[in-house]
Amino acid sequence: MRALLILCRILVGATFIISGLVKANDALGFSYKLEEYFAESALGMPWLEPASLALAILACVAEVVLGFAVLVGGRMKLATWTLLLLTLFFGWLTAYTATCDPQAKYEAVVNGEKVMKDVTCVTDCGCFGDAMKGSLGRSLTPWESFTKDMVLLVFVLPIFLFRKRIHFNTWGDDMAILPLSLVLLAFYCWVFAWWFPLVFALIGLAGYMGIKRLVQGVRAEWITAAWITVITVAFTWYCYAHLPLRDYRPYAVGKNIPEEMKGGVPPVEHIFVTYKNTRTGETKEFDSKGTYPWDDSTWVYVDRRIETLKAGKPAPIQDFSFTDRDGVNVGEDILNEPTPVLLVVVKTIDQASTDCLPAIKALTDAAYKDGWYVYGTTSSSYSDVETFRHDHELAFDFLTCDEITLKTMIRSNPGVILLQQGTVRGQWHCNDVPTLEEAKKKLK
Repeated sequence: MRALLILCRILVGATFIISGLVKANDALGFSYKLEEYFAESALGMPWLEPASLALAILACVAEVVLGFAVLVGGRMKLATWTLLLLTLFFGWLTAYTATCDPQAKYEAVVNGEKVMKDVTCVTDCGCFGDAMKGSLGRSLTPWESFTKDMVLLVFVLPIFLFRKRIHFNTWGDDMAILPLSLVLLAFYCWVFAWWFPLVFALIGLAGYMGIKRLVQGVRAEWITAAWITVITVAFTWYCYAHLPLRDYRPYAVGKNIPEEMKGGVPPVEHIFVTYKNTRTGETKEFDSKGTYPWDDSTWVYVDRRIETLKAGKPAPIQDFSFTDRDGVNVGEDILNEPTPVLLVVVKTIDQASTDCLPAIKALTDAAYKDGWYVYGTTSSSYSDVETFRHDHELAFDFLTCDEITLKTMIRSNPGVILLQQGTVRGQWHCNDVPTLEEAKKKLK
């Protein structure tokens, strides 16, 4: 039994640590995923959307702290109950994701009247943030995510059921558990092409060892938990207040956007269309392998359904559309421009931070004088744009873009991106806006 518990603790502890740190690296991106789940057309909990970021950070910190608690045997009654509930919750969430019917409808009230609207299915649970896409080329499918959670539950249950046998580690326990957990964590780091989690774990365990030498009993367990919480919160906040330490997104520095727009494989689909015969009243479903009654006026369209025979693989970037005031898409011109292009990304003007706008104005004014192209990009209306430009004396023109694209491009509102011939040369958070000379160092 001891060997089984050690195996389970190593697998569960290391998995929770890597999962929490990968999401903590991009807590804002994780909060966007939670917003998708909370939407009225998904789980129907829009009242939770304002709390998405706080809940995302809480979930990240909880995963990391629980991972360490399992490895060192700290406060196991509290830790195992939390661990079990969190695993069951994630299992339920991935099951919901996997079984969501994109053809389903839900009832909503609009202007006092009940209407039927389309359900929104979240196709990616965000279990490992963007790390799976950025390192392995794709995320887990919903059913793969559910399977992963069920396998994890198999290893969580022995820890929960025999939690009374697990105590705060002796030095012998440390020698049996910690080296192997670091080996497994190193394997995860290799999979995700990011070695920081291993460094983080070493720092966390070094603090734990020091605490155990200085403090005894229950106090040592609580102080260890506090230590892991502090360093996890510090890491999470650093990535939120600047940019992700490891950028897995297709707009990361060094990525060529035109190349990222290639390589998609369309899904293989079977389309069924339902028509009704106005003369006989017959309702019949036709498939794409047969012949639709296009030219027969007695048949009228009723509905359609799509059966996916083979899932496709979308390109990392599917849309790079920036529209000027005249409705012209200048995205391709921006990507082909050999002269440096600064994009000031203001996802939504009403939510934008204004503290860094003086620094952005200084940078963009200097870039203009040096012959660079400068554009603002936003999903807000042009009426809001004009007020925003006037209030902050911004000289550059704004282009409109889809909000989801802007969210993906940079985790800051506003943020600055430097492009040259379609390649991302630099990205800066609102808190880190560079001078023109600093930005020039990013060019090649």
